[in-house]
Amino acid sequence: MSVITDFEVKKATVLESDKVISLLKDIAQWMRDKGIQQWGYLLEGGDDEEIHQAIVDQHTYIVIAGSEIIATFTLSPDQSEWDQHIFGKDDTHDSLYLHRLAVKPEYMNLGVGKNLLKWIQENHHSNKTYLKLDCVADNARLNQFYRENGFEYVGETDSHNKYQKVLSR
Repeated sequence: MSVITDFEVKKATVLESDKVISLLKDIAQWMRDKGIQQWGYLLEGGDDEEIHQAIVDQHTYIVIAGSEIIATFTLSPDQSEWDQHIFGKDDTHDSLYLHRLAVKPEYMNLGVGKNLLKWIQENHHSNKTYLKLDCVADNARLNQFYRENGFEYVGETDSHNKYQKVLSR
């Protein structure tokens, strides 16, 4: 397969909640099968309600190639409890928070993630200065991916590396 650049990004609808949750659980199982210690809590139903609420709040996006959902991500203008725990309370309200960026395994290494980060930069439609995210500190490949895509490492909290990137306006 070649690099995938032809895809549509759109906000997930409430009717697509089950598909998004299923996609995230499938990817969590794939990671577990590969020995990657990340997102295991999703397999037990952890975050199902938070994922659904992010869709209701119109912060979750799906990525479609052809007629297939190949990826998803959540882009929140507000800090969650987790964000406050990891980054500290943000009284400036100057950041978007990227959560659950997930690409179906068969579409990994085809440029989808890189192109989604570029899409976010170009389409975030906010007055925020930073895009922030965290990921498991011992997932070397994922940490390298974010560094290669212009994110600055800003520290670690509870075995999660913190990254940020200045958003274009």
